[in-house]
Amino acid sequence: MRKNTRGSLIWLRIMRFTHQSNLLSNEFLKQYDLTTAQFDVLVQISTYEPLTQSELAEKVTVTQGGISRMLARLEKDQLIDRKQEWKTKTISLTDKGRERLENAFEAQLTFQSSFFEDCLSIEEQKTLLSLMTRIQKYSEKKLSMKR
Repeated sequence: MRKNTRGSLIWLRIMRFTHQSNLLSNEFLKQYDLTTAQFDVLVQISTYEPLTQSELAEKVTVTQGGISRMLARLEKDQLIDRKQEWKTKTISLTDKGRERLENAFEAQLTFQSSFFEDCLSIEEQKTLLSLMTRIQKYSEKKLSMKR
């Protein structure tokens, strides 16, 4: 087996951090009766509503099959509303969904921010944000070239 490249080591660290962060966030969000994926979906719906399932699937980290199951669960829990408008089904938050998100939002942002604020200086955070933004834009460019 060959030695890992610096790029592969960075990728592995990002993947491990993401996994660990999701595990910790899932535990943290239990008090709001949400998972990390549900929180992400509710935030995206809140930001872009009304939107279609396809539009939502492009914005979140859940697979197309996973998004269908999650939306069914969120609808059953009365957190979202799906309306059929001719051929298009749109998704919006219900008042209950908006309230659930509002209850969890600030606490989750504080919790997630602590991963960076507790161990990185402000300058290091700015550098990390700049580098991650550049990497994300590059990956988005590569992805759009594939479509």
